[in-house]
Amino acid sequence: MVRVMATGVFDLLHLGHVHYLTEAKKQGDELVVVVARDSTARNVKHQPITKEEMRRELVAALKPVDKAILGHEGNIYDILDEVKPDVIALGYDQKHDEAQIIRECKARGLANTRVVRMPKFEGDINGTRKIVRRVAEWLRMQERLALVEDRKV
Repeated sequence: MVRVMATGVFDLLHLGHVHYLTEAKKQGDELVVVVARDSTARNVKHQPITKEEMRRELVAALKPVDKAILGHEGNIYDILDEVKPDVIALGYDQKHDEAQIIRECKARGLANTRVVRMPKFEGDINGTRKIVRRVAEWLRMQERLALVEDRKV
């Protein structure tokens, strides 16, 4: 049984997330996804739009995912002691130091754990920031249309 661990914020699920987790699942038999806590997301990326438990539940519902858990607050590597992955699947754009991950694994008795980068997904809206920008553009367009309609009245 090869256990794969994937991690992320998973704010506003999109096809890029599905692609990442589908590719991660191909690396082994069981896929455990660690969903970042709200505090970790704030420190590393941005204030999440959706709360951590909602994000965890949505990720857990995805077909490739066998188990979704919340990460630990504080030291992001502490989760390794709980999950004990054989493979750590990183997203193509995740800013993790692969050598540091290997060192942390070895220090925790996980000397055979491999770190693998997943391929980039080329999609129209393949990122949370792209979704937010698209919604903002749509709202601005709706506001302009409303102004035009108001002038007609």
